[in-house]
Amino acid sequence: MENNTTMSHLVNLTEMPLFPLEEQVITIFLTMLICGVGIAGNIMVVLVVLRTKHMVTPTNCYLVSLAVADLIVLLAAGLPNISDVVAFWIYGYTGCLCITYLQYLGINVSSCSITAFTIERYIAICHSIKAQFICTVSRAKRIIAGVWIFTSLYCIMWFFLVDTNETVYANGVVVTCGYRVSRSLYMPIYFLDFTLFYVIPLIIATVLYGLIARILFMSPLPSHLNDQGGGGSIHQGHSNSTKQANKSAVSARKQITKMLAVVVILFALLWMPYRTLVVVNSFIDPPYHNTWFLLFCRMCIYANSAINPIIYNLMSQKFRVAFKKLCKCKWRNEEKAAKYNVPVYYSVMKNSSHESNNEPVTEQEEISGPNTNRCNATDDDDDASTLSISQ
Repeated sequence: MENNTTMSHLVNLTEMPLFPLEEQVITIFLTMLICGVGIAGNIMVVLVVLRTKHMVTPTNCYLVSLAVADLIVLLAAGLPNISDVVAFWIYGYTGCLCITYLQYLGINVSSCSITAFTIERYIAICHSIKAQFICTVSRAKRIIAGVWIFTSLYCIMWFFLVDTNETVYANGVVVTCGYRVSRSLYMPIYFLDFTLFYVIPLIIATVLYGLIARILFMSPLPSHLNDQGGGGSIHQGHSNSTKQANKSAVSARKQITKMLAVVVILFALLWMPYRTLVVVNSFIDPPYHNTWFLLFCRMCIYANSAINPIIYNLMSQKFRVAFKKLCKCKWRNEEKAAKYNVPVYYSVMKNSSHESNNEPVTEQEEISGPNTNRCNATDDDDDASTLSISQ
């Protein structure tokens, strides 16, 4: 419902400013491309973790939280940008409040999720004995719930900080969604947000990944990682297999740690242009508002929310296999649906595997019986050629 009483009416008798055609085309193309890839990828991350039992690990729980937060950013920040560049603000007062709230909610939950899985990786690798009791799926779910509740309450302040503004031009009225408070009052709020959800998470990540690297990549490896339970075996074959298993476990830990470190580095780099711009604009007047640089900053933010599933697919064999299984399951389900749309004629045939009791089997049983749940069954199989992401 529109709240016209809160809108400020500014009169400007000049012509209504319009975005250049090339800016509109580039903005719409890049936004649709990045958001389309990001929405599809993050949905796949959520599905493969929720539908595959061996993928439900503490680390992956945090990655699901990150994927949902990135989805919110892409839907609340990316897609409205398409209409905004063509027809200014079309979502009204309520849309201004809700979309701004969701934007900051997604951004801040993303940051908290990154911090959470960084701490989880540090405990799992540097304090592996404690990790058996601390780094559990149930605890991860409680932490994620706490993150979402805290961030949801923290972001409520944006309902009181934004408003729609109307500017009357000679050839029309332009509605924008902007800040209700003055620039001087907004700066302390921004720097609090900047410190809590950008500076502190990066400091924590830098320190903890430094400690993790010292443990994982030092030579020789600590005994709790390099020789877990296999040193005293009197059976040489068992000892060799144990050492091979330990080697695979360490390799898996290195793999997932590298992947998560890349996620953190990209978070820092892709958010840096926007964060730097806001800091600079806090001290200069008038603020720097170059159109193309603002577009670059927005695309970096959208890319940060879209690129994580690509990183998982490139750097994690476990995720890569799970993504392929998910796509294969969808293809099989569509194929089965098309197959069952044609008439099926039943006839009795002799099955050689049932010769002892001469049980007949129908063509329908041969088509749908043994393989009906194959797709679901493979979701629970832990492929021996892949490495556990929870290691």
